[in-house]
Amino acid sequence: MEIPNGITITIDGTLVKAIGPKGEVEKCFETLESKIIINRNQVEVESNNKAIKGTIESHLRNMMFGVQYGYIKRLKLIYAHFPFTLEVKGDTLTIKNLLGEKLQRTSKIIGKTKIDVKEQEVTISGLDKEAIGQTTANFKRALHIKRKDCRVFQDGAYEIV
Repeated sequence: MEIPNGITITIDGTLVKAIGPKGEVEKCFETLESKIIINRNQVEVESNNKAIKGTIESHLRNMMFGVQYGYIKRLKLIYAHFPFTLEVKGDTLTIKNLLGEKLQRTSKIIGKTKIDVKEQEVTISGLDKEAIGQTTANFKRALHIKRKDCRVFQDGAYEIV
Protein backbone atom coordinates (compact mmCIF):
# COMPACT_ATOMS: atom_id res chain seq x y z
CA MET A 1 0.00 0.00 0.00
CA GLU A 2 1.40 3.40 -0.98
CA ILE A 3 1.84 6.24 1.52
CA PRO A 4 0.49 9.55 0.11
CA ASN A 5 2.74 12.64 -0.06
CA GLY A 6 2.83 14.70 3.13
CA ILE A 7 2.10 11.74 5.43
CA THR A 8 4.69 9.96 7.56
CA ILE A 9 4.15 6.67 9.30
CA THR A 10 6.32 5.56 12.22
CA ILE A 11 6.37 2.18 13.92
CA ASP A 12 7.49 1.67 17.51
CA GLY A 13 6.97 -1.98 18.42
CA THR A 14 3.21 -2.50 18.15
CA LEU A 15 2.36 1.24 18.13
CA VAL A 16 1.82 2.75 14.67
CA LYS A 17 1.59 6.53 14.31
CA ALA A 18 0.41 8.42 11.20
CA ILE A 19 1.29 12.11 10.99
CA GLY A 20 -0.19 14.39 8.33
CA PRO A 21 -1.28 17.96 7.63
CA LYS A 22 -4.35 17.76 9.93
CA GLY A 23 -2.59 16.11 12.88
CA GLU A 24 -1.68 12.65 14.08
CA VAL A 25 -3.42 9.36 14.82
CA GLU A 26 -1.87 6.44 16.67
CA LYS A 27 -3.04 2.86 17.04
CA CYS A 28 -1.65 -0.14 18.83
CA PHE A 29 -1.66 -3.42 16.88
CA GLU A 30 -0.93 -6.13 19.44
CA THR A 31 -1.37 -9.00 17.01
CA LEU A 32 1.48 -11.46 17.25
CA GLU A 33 0.77 -12.97 13.85
CA SER A 34 1.58 -9.86 11.81
CA LYS A 35 4.47 -7.57 11.02
CA ILE A 36 4.23 -4.05 9.56
CA ILE A 37 7.14 -2.97 7.37
CA ILE A 38 7.84 0.47 5.82
CA ASN A 39 9.90 0.64 2.61
CA ARG A 40 10.34 4.24 1.37
CA ASN A 41 6.77 5.24 0.47
CA GLN A 42 5.23 1.77 0.83
CA VAL A 43 3.65 0.04 3.84
CA GLU A 44 3.51 -3.74 3.82
CA VAL A 45 1.72 -6.03 6.24
CA GLU A 46 3.09 -9.54 6.55
CA SER A 47 0.81 -12.15 8.08
CA ASN A 48 -0.14 -15.78 7.54
CA ASN A 49 -3.76 -14.92 8.33
CA LYS A 50 -5.46 -13.15 5.41
CA ALA A 51 -8.22 -11.65 7.61
CA ILE A 52 -5.74 -10.05 10.03
CA LYS A 53 -3.70 -8.68 7.13
CA GLY A 54 -6.80 -7.09 5.54
CA THR A 55 -7.95 -5.63 8.86
CA ILE A 56 -4.61 -3.99 9.59
CA GLU A 57 -4.39 -2.61 6.03
CA SER A 58 -7.89 -1.15 6.40
CA HIS A 59 -6.93 0.50 9.71
CA LEU A 60 -3.80 1.96 8.11
CA ARG A 61 -5.82 3.32 5.15
CA ASN A 62 -8.31 4.93 7.56
CA MET A 63 -5.46 6.47 9.57
CA MET A 64 -3.84 7.93 6.44
CA PHE A 65 -7.15 9.33 5.17
CA GLY A 66 -7.94 10.80 8.61
CA VAL A 67 -4.67 12.71 8.97
CA GLN A 68 -5.01 13.96 5.41
CA TYR A 69 -8.70 14.98 5.27
CA GLY A 70 -10.41 14.18 8.60
CA TYR A 71 -13.81 12.61 9.27
CA ILE A 72 -17.15 14.32 9.95
CA LYS A 73 -20.54 12.97 11.03
CA ARG A 74 -23.59 15.21 11.14
CA LEU A 75 -26.64 14.46 13.26
CA LYS A 76 -29.96 16.26 13.46
CA LEU A 77 -31.79 16.48 16.79
CA ILE A 78 -35.48 15.68 16.57
CA TYR A 79 -37.97 16.15 19.38
CA ALA A 80 -41.75 16.20 19.42
CA HIS A 81 -42.47 16.42 23.14
CA PHE A 82 -39.86 18.40 25.08
CA PRO A 83 -36.91 20.32 23.66
CA PHE A 84 -33.69 18.83 25.00
CA THR A 85 -30.30 20.49 25.21
CA LEU A 86 -26.74 19.23 24.86
CA GLU A 87 -23.69 20.40 26.76
CA VAL A 88 -20.07 19.35 26.21
CA LYS A 89 -17.81 19.29 29.28
CA GLY A 90 -14.38 17.70 28.91
CA ASP A 91 -14.83 14.15 27.65
CA THR A 92 -18.57 13.87 28.40
CA LEU A 93 -21.65 15.01 26.52
CA THR A 94 -24.59 15.83 28.80
CA ILE A 95 -28.18 15.52 27.56
CA LYS A 96 -30.69 17.57 29.54
CA ASN A 97 -34.51 17.43 29.57
CA LEU A 98 -34.97 14.47 27.19
CA LEU A 99 -38.72 13.71 27.35
CA GLY A 100 -38.93 16.02 30.36
CA GLU A 101 -36.74 13.79 32.52
CA LYS A 102 -35.24 15.44 35.58
CA LEU A 103 -32.08 13.31 35.47
CA GLN A 104 -29.39 14.12 32.94
CA ARG A 105 -28.08 11.51 30.57
CA THR A 106 -24.38 11.37 29.73
CA SER A 107 -22.37 10.06 26.83
CA LYS A 108 -18.61 9.49 26.69
CA ILE A 109 -16.50 11.25 24.05
CA ILE A 110 -13.71 8.97 22.79
CA GLY A 111 -10.20 10.21 22.00
CA LYS A 112 -9.64 13.64 20.47
CA THR A 113 -13.11 13.82 18.92
CA LYS A 114 -14.68 17.29 18.74
CA ILE A 115 -18.41 17.89 19.10
CA ASP A 116 -20.08 21.11 17.94
CA VAL A 117 -23.73 21.75 18.82
CA LYS A 118 -25.55 24.44 16.86
CA GLU A 119 -29.30 24.65 17.45
CA GLN A 120 -30.60 21.31 16.16
CA GLU A 121 -27.47 20.07 14.40
CA VAL A 122 -24.61 18.18 16.01
CA THR A 123 -21.28 17.82 14.19
CA ILE A 124 -18.88 15.12 15.37
CA SER A 125 -15.44 15.48 13.81
CA GLY A 126 -11.90 14.25 14.21
CA LEU A 127 -9.05 12.32 12.65
CA ASP A 128 -9.70 8.81 14.01
CA LYS A 129 -12.59 7.08 12.23
CA GLU A 130 -12.99 4.50 14.98
CA ALA A 131 -13.20 7.13 17.75
CA ILE A 132 -15.79 9.17 15.82
CA GLY A 133 -17.93 6.10 15.19
CA GLN A 134 -17.80 5.03 18.84
CA THR A 135 -18.58 8.56 20.07
CA THR A 136 -21.60 8.68 17.75
CA ALA A 137 -22.76 5.26 18.95
CA ASN A 138 -22.38 6.31 22.61
CA PHE A 139 -24.43 9.46 21.94
CA LYS A 140 -27.21 7.57 20.13
CA ARG A 141 -27.25 4.94 22.88
CA ALA A 142 -27.66 7.63 25.54
CA LEU A 143 -30.70 8.96 23.66
CA HIS A 144 -32.39 5.55 23.59
CA ILE A 145 -35.93 5.70 25.00
CA LYS A 146 -37.10 2.69 27.01
CA ARG A 147 -40.56 1.51 28.03
CA LYS A 148 -42.38 3.76 25.55
CA ASP A 149 -43.86 3.14 22.11
CA CYS A 150 -41.08 3.84 19.60
CA ARG A 151 -43.65 4.77 16.92
CA VAL A 152 -44.86 7.69 19.04
CA PHE A 153 -41.70 8.71 20.90
CA GLN A 154 -39.23 9.22 18.07
CA ASP A 155 -37.15 11.86 19.87
CA GLY A 156 -33.44 11.45 19.29
CA ALA A 157 -30.56 12.14 16.92
CA TYR A 158 -30.57 11.01 13.31
CA GLU A 159 -27.70 11.07 10.80
CA ILE A 160 -27.83 13.56 7.94
CA VAL A 161 -26.65 11.98 4.72
